[in-house]
Amino acid sequence: MSTITGGCHCGAIRYEVEGEPIVHALCHCRDCRLHAGAPVVGWTMYPEGAVKVTKGEPKVYRSWEHGRRHFCSACGTGLFYVNASILPGIIDIQSATYDDPEAVPATIQIQVAERLRWMEHAHELPAFERYPPQP
Repeated sequence: MSTITGGCHCGAIRYEVEGEPIVHALCHCRDCRLHAGAPVVGWTMYPEGAVKVTKGEPKVYRSWEHGRRHFCSACGTGLFYVNASILPGIIDIQSATYDDPEAVPATIQIQVAERLRWMEHAHELPAFERYPPQP
């Protein structure tokens, strides 16, 4: 059984999760994009009891009728997502908040019906180690 730790950008919230993830999905839904301000969000699914907040208290935002997004009220980092009507007993962790985000590779993409068209070819864009050359 593995233990993964993580937290928000400012350090006010810390958590640990025990056990193996059910799945690690890259979500393309509009709700996730708007909440994160990013074109795609990585979520690792666990049984709710596997996650323990060890420092601080996340604020909860009702993003829609059944969705609850947990985030740090100090820095705004998104942390967890719970939807008891669709996935009872399950919690999603925003995987980029792990201390070692490489520890659990993504295995699927979900909500691709809502994926931004240009994301389909993002892997083909020019890539730079840091910043592109300045003109």
